[in-house]
Amino acid sequence: MAAAQQLPGPQDLSDEQREAVETLLFTLADDEFVIAERYTEWQVRAPTIESDIAVANIAQDELGHARLWYDLLEDFGYEEPDLIWERDAGDWRHSTLCELPFDEGDWADLVVRSYLYDEAEFVRLKALEDSSYPRLRDRVEKVLSEERYHREHARSWLERLCEDDDTRTRMQDAVDRLLPYALTLFSPTDDEMEERIDELGLRTENLLSMREAWLDEVVSAFESVGLHVEEAQLPEQYDVHHADFDLPDETGRDQSHTDAWFDLFDEFTKSYRELGRHSAMKIMKDPDDE
Repeated sequence: MAAAQQLPGPQDLSDEQREAVETLLFTLADDEFVIAERYTEWQVRAPTIESDIAVANIAQDELGHARLWYDLLEDFGYEEPDLIWERDAGDWRHSTLCELPFDEGDWADLVVRSYLYDEAEFVRLKALEDSSYPRLRDRVEKVLSEERYHREHARSWLERLCEDDDTRTRMQDAVDRLLPYALTLFSPTDDEMEERIDELGLRTENLLSMREAWLDEVVSAFESVGLHVEEAQLPEQYDVHHADFDLPDETGRDQSHTDAWFDLFDEFTKSYRELGRHSAMKIMKDPDDE
């Protein structure tokens, strides 16, 4: 994609520019926040103390990344309750991969999910390194540096669990179940908006090319450890230019969600509602002040 003209600061964006920036930021922030909420379910339940601590740290990182992106949305007049606690559950734009409950608390589910997500996040972040929107571009390197650790953790467990026939079978079951949902990480919010995001240079790769790079990586990694993707109903030869992926009915990006999402939303907003909150306590510095 050709280099785009640098965009101005938040107060000088046109309405169309602002809408595109907001849409991209919501997808980034919502993914990070929701998958972190799911990761927290593994605290004190992971198979080893080390993995317990690792998942807790990863969840904390993802919440921090969500905060970086939500903070940029506050440039446009939003406040934290608008973005999280008092926002309608049907307005969220995260991929449905992030909201799915874990399959009977299976560690293989966590490993496959985190691997699929972290590889996708890496590809998406690399496409933001030269974003035309400076406020977004300036935060990418911090997020990338932490995502590199997340990828290493997921890949290590992927290889470890596939060394044994029994656990490899559980890993294959997780791949079959989760890969179609992982494809929704590259689903459009709507085609017109995605075209605008690309034309403005907010990212340097479009959804199709990012999905291609991601599939090349994950399919190769799965096959290297004895896992296969045919059962996940990908097109023959993994042709990412094929238009007929068997995506789930709910992709998240278009604000369609599974029932599990509404249960999760009620759970993490319960204390806020029951305590009658109308604002959120600030326990971290503003990222711009760090």
